[in-house]
Amino acid sequence: MKILVVHGPNLNLLGQREADIYGETTLEEINQRLNEKAKENGVTLETFQSNHEGEIVDEIGKSKENEIQAILINPAAYTHTSIAIRDALAAVSIPTVEIHLSNVYAREEFRHKSLISPVVHGQVCGFGVNSYMLGLDALIDLLKS
Repeated sequence: MKILVVHGPNLNLLGQREADIYGETTLEEINQRLNEKAKENGVTLETFQSNHEGEIVDEIGKSKENEIQAILINPAAYTHTSIAIRDALAAVSIPTVEIHLSNVYAREEFRHKSLISPVVHGQVCGFGVNSYMLGLDALIDLLKS
């Protein structure tokens, strides 16, 4: 099994920005934890982070040629604005879970609408780093069934 993990804009700043919302764990630490969990489950991960919408769209678009079987995505701010990322996910038609560190529904009103959610299998939010772990568990279970 091969899963692509996509980290959206500003997630490269985790551990430095708004710790009260996003915690103190860095992106590198998240990737390390994800890789450990993946390895325990016989899964290969490819991780990708970009602050640029087009790069994220391109990476999703290459999923099938890169033999990706599922996508775990934290679109970050693009959750609420990117029709392009939404359309890329719909186009590749690969099992996908959307995750967020914070509970986006307990935050500003503009964060309450996800353009991504309608084209993914599910969403996990509000559990900090564990949102990633729960999302990965869900994808592994989905692929095994």
